[in-house]
Amino acid sequence: MQLIYFSPTHTTQKVVEAIARGVNDGKANHHHMAHLNLTLASHECEVPTDELTIFGVPVYGGRVPAEATHRLKQIKGNQTPAVIVVVYGNRAYEDALRELRDIATEQGFIPIAAAAFIGEHSYTTTDYPIAPGRPDTEDLQKAAAFGEKISDVLKESKTLSPIAVPGNFPYKPLGQKPPIAPTTVAEKCDQCGICVSVCPTGAITLNHLPETDANACILCCACIKECPNDARVNDSGFIKEKSQWLVDNYSERKEPEIFIG
Repeated sequence: MQLIYFSPTHTTQKVVEAIARGVNDGKANHHHMAHLNLTLASHECEVPTDELTIFGVPVYGGRVPAEATHRLKQIKGNQTPAVIVVVYGNRAYEDALRELRDIATEQGFIPIAAAAFIGEHSYTTTDYPIAPGRPDTEDLQKAAAFGEKISDVLKESKTLSPIAVPGNFPYKPLGQKPPIAPTTVAEKCDQCGICVSVCPTGAITLNHLPETDANACILCCACIKECPNDARVNDSGFIKEKSQWLVDNYSERKEPEIFIG
C-alpha cells in the first residue's frame, strides 16, 4: 500500500494514515505501508497495478493546491486502484475532490473510493478557532472504518470502476493569493531554523531573522504551527478579516463524507 500526500500541517497525513490502518485491519494479510510525502519535494514514482494507493491533499480555496498538483503529476500508476482524500478547514471542499480524482485518473490510477475529511484550518489560532484539533478521535475512527470498507471492496473480485464524486468541471478559478506571508516576532525568535525546514516552497531564508518571500508563500502556515516559540504570526489585515469571516460563518461542525462503490 502506497500513501502519497501533501500535508504541510500534518492533518491530511493523519487522515490518510488512519484510513490505511483501517484497510489493514480489514485484511487477513496486512499491506506494507510505504509513505511518499510530497510536502517538501517532488518525487518521481511508478506504482504497480496491484498496490493500493491512497492520495491525500488539503483544500485551498476549493481546489487542490497548485504545488500539490505539480508534484502529483510526477507519480505514475498502471491501472492501480486508488483512494482519493481531501481535507478541508470546515468551510467547503468545492471542486477539490473532483480535481484530485481527475489528476489520479490522468496519472494512470483507478479511483475506487473517495472522501472529504475536516482538518484544523491553517489560519486557526486561539483568537480564531476554525475546526481546532481536527481531525479528532471521532474523525480518525471514521477514517479507519472507511479503510475497512475499502478492504471489503478490494476483496470482491469484481472489475474496479471509477467512483463518482461531487464537484464541477471546469473547476472554480484558482484564487489569487495576495503577496502576504507570515512574519516573525523578533523578540520571540531564537533563529532555530525550524520554519525554514518545514516550508513546502522554500520561501523562508534565515538572515538573522527568518525572511519570507511572499510571492513563494502559499499560506499553508506550517511555519506558524511548527515554531516552538510562537514567533511566527499572520498579522495581515487580510488574514484576520478572512479568519473572522470563517469563524462567523463556518463554526458549525461538518462531518466527513465518503464515496465508495
